[in-house]
Amino acid sequence: MPVDATPDPYANPLAFGQRMQILREKRGMSRPVLAGLLGVSPSWVKKVESGQMHMPKLSMILRIAEALRVRDLADLTGDQSMPADLFIGPGHPRLGAVKAAVDAFPLGQDREAPPAAHLQHRLARAWSARHKAPNHREVVGELLPELIRDAQLTVRQADTAADRRAAQAILSEVYSLAQFFVAYQPDSALLWRVAERGMVAAQDSEDPHAIGVAAWLAAQAHRDSGPGHFDAADAVNLEALRYLEPLLPDASDTVLAITGALQFEAGYTAARRGENGTAWGWWDKANRIAARLPGSYYHPVTSFSRAIMGAHAVTVAVELRAGGESVRQAVAADTLTIPSRPRLARHRIEEARAYQLDGQAETALATLEKAHKAAPETIRYNGYARRIVLEEVEAKSPERRQRAATLATELGLLAA
Repeated sequence: MPVDATPDPYANPLAFGQRMQILREKRGMSRPVLAGLLGVSPSWVKKVESGQMHMPKLSMILRIAEALRVRDLADLTGDQSMPADLFIGPGHPRLGAVKAAVDAFPLGQDREAPPAAHLQHRLARAWSARHKAPNHREVVGELLPELIRDAQLTVRQADTAADRRAAQAILSEVYSLAQFFVAYQPDSALLWRVAERGMVAAQDSEDPHAIGVAAWLAAQAHRDSGPGHFDAADAVNLEALRYLEPLLPDASDTVLAITGALQFEAGYTAARRGENGTAWGWWDKANRIAARLPGSYYHPVTSFSRAIMGAHAVTVAVELRAGGESVRQAVAADTLTIPSRPRLARHRIEEARAYQLDGQAETALATLEKAHKAAPETIRYNGYARRIVLEEVEAKSPERRQRAATLATELGLLAA
């Protein structure tokens, strides 16, 4: 082979450090930023990437994978015999049926569309069922295909411009429900297709609430794609807020809630960037909006409410890697009443992250067990929870290893 030929990556595989550097640069992340996320010095990152240090222990590999949003550990380690997809959960059995409904392009009108009011009632029941069910993806996945087809049909058969706008608002919310189902499953193209269709339907509806919800979900999709997409997340988020803020003096509870949810999302992205003051500033704005809502109000899509602000504070502190503050916020929020089982499970996962960040691994594992009890499907599809469980499987304490292994087996991370 000529000396200037392209190396065969299988004959001479890349070292761990080289893979780490490639993945870091692909995310548009500097060494100091990665070092800050890992709690190490930039020189440590440089030594690993340059090969001056050997591959770190599993606990640090998992932290690197989380920081770089690596989907499969094999992409980082190069060991194809031990693939572990951290941030994508298993494909749900109902994913194919939902995908078929989204991808269909029916033009015929072989039946009469259900009335918009009937469709809205079904959608409200679907959201309620999702919040109550521990197996919420199963429940939503069963309802979605018919909801998608009926909402599309209602739009096509609308008689007037006003009816069509109302139907588009419903269709947009159906796509929002679909995005909750599709998220963290192994079909990112489908996720973006659902998000974009939801945005288009919301814009066509001219409904402020529908537009806000679609923007809220689109911003999350951008942010979860990694640091290189944070600016896109902010662009969508801030544009929606500029649109909604003039409406706030006389806004309904739903418009207030989606505005507050968008403000928190802006703070969440700022926290991911490590911007402490900006992150808490947005949290304060969202908290002021929450105070304007009735005490019993709970937004069915975003979970925005007075009750959720304590959980949001935990998330901000965790993303800022503030261990002590994270635990303080977790303790303060522990008495919260969150009526949604999947949202409560997500909060427990954030609490577990706080305790692990503070070095309280035993409490972190116990908190994940609470999350699993609240909603097994939430923790099964959550990359942070999967990372903590896998790390604890390697713990020095035999008791902790056993508890982690039991939970890992229940999550499908280890063979039964």
